[in-house]
Amino acid sequence: IRSDRHMEVDSIPRPSNVGILAMELYIPDSFVPQTLLEVQDDCAGKYTKGLGQERLAFVTDREDITSVMLTALSRLLERYSITPEQVGRLEVGTETLIDKSKSVKTALMQLLGDNGDVEGVSSTNACYGGTAALFNSVAWVQSEDWDGRYAVVLAGDIAVYEAGPARPTSGCGVVAMLVGSDAPLAMEPKVRASHAMDCYDFYKPNHSEYALVDGGLSQKAYLRCVDLCYNRFKAKAKVVLKLESVEMNVFDFMCFHSPYHKLVQKGFARLGYQDFLSAPDSLRFREAADQLSQFSDLTDEDSLVSRELDAVFRGITKNDFARKVTPSSFTSQQVGNCYTGAVFMNLASLVSAVESDGLVGKRIGMFSYGSGSVASLYALKARETTTGNNFSLQRIRETLALEERLNSRTQMTAEEFGAAMDLRAEAYGKAPLVPSGSTASLKEGTFYLERIDELHRRSYGRKGAVEPPPPPPFAPKKKH
Repeated sequence: IRSDRHMEVDSIPRPSNVGILAMELYIPDSFVPQTLLEVQDDCAGKYTKGLGQERLAFVTDREDITSVMLTALSRLLERYSITPEQVGRLEVGTETLIDKSKSVKTALMQLLGDNGDVEGVSSTNACYGGTAALFNSVAWVQSEDWDGRYAVVLAGDIAVYEAGPARPTSGCGVVAMLVGSDAPLAMEPKVRASHAMDCYDFYKPNHSEYALVDGGLSQKAYLRCVDLCYNRFKAKAKVVLKLESVEMNVFDFMCFHSPYHKLVQKGFARLGYQDFLSAPDSLRFREAADQLSQFSDLTDEDSLVSRELDAVFRGITKNDFARKVTPSSFTSQQVGNCYTGAVFMNLASLVSAVESDGLVGKRIGMFSYGSGSVASLYALKARETTTGNNFSLQRIRETLALEERLNSRTQMTAEEFGAAMDLRAEAYGKAPLVPSGSTASLKEGTFYLERIDELHRRSYGRKGAVEPPPPPPFAPKKKH
């Protein structure tokens, strides 16, 4: 990658195999076991067996969306030795908004020094913004406007819910991705499928971090989008990949958007159901022919809420799920829902769980869903790079050290989790503000919110930083 601002763009080789070169994560140090929340709420098994979750990562008012993204971005740049001048595009996907005008992307520019020649902004549509940011960045590298520099994508959120049955589906995490040519995780072209519709399943019209949620409608919308995106993907793949027929085995592995693990199981089961509708006489369905006959004439709408259908197809696809999806699922079960970052957190899990030699040459299906709603199903091809650019699946795996990170976190009580949520609720929208959450548990190199002044300008510190953080951005003096 050339960093000369005045490079001859015409001399840059045209990119190929554009995709994800490198990945980094930020997962908060504090977590609460779901079993403790079950004890507190007197509902044994509801969050572990019912939702399929194990732990929940969280932050206090000491961290906000900018600080967690600063931490993820700094780790990506530092651990892969990327200089600010090498970044030509910075895209953010998040729904954790702290300002209705100023994008999080602009706050992250403090890490790029004097390099202000950086395209991209923030994308917002519930949990889909990270996928939009990735698509935009890949398209930029593939375009005639690409100047040879890297694109960086950050996807993540601080997911919080008010006290009640939805709170255990909270979570927090950020994924930072370096995008460029000759990538070990290359975007497969011309098979991407999307679906967008007008749906009030999850939305945030109030002055609060908390959403208005229709849980039943949201599950139906998610599953409907799985159906539609999968069938559109199959139709495109049949032509582009020149396949006689396409079924779920077109994917070697899959990563799903994961509000909670049980919904991922339900979503994958829909692929089996759609394959059954396309080819009911297929060998894989013959043993269960009598059991499946009851679903042949079911309407699409009824199928989305049929518990019998869900149970049957989760059973039929159980072994496929274990092979294709389980390797990508463990981090989301340990962290909770990080909204825009969830599907990429699952990709990081997959790269960490499967030996690089076993991943090369495989097709990874990526299903992204954002309430409101927008969804996409696309494919990444895991590969060995050919240009000696020092990026590889193995390097991602070793740098992430994901299991070690998850095991080094600090367990908190249900009461401490509740107190942290109360702090966030009390701090929301306040200015001036000095956060009261402790920095003691933050690891070295973690950014944190120092204060918010009377003009709502935010200042950040970095734990263990030798030099003071950059000053807050310019703003006119308040008139009296």
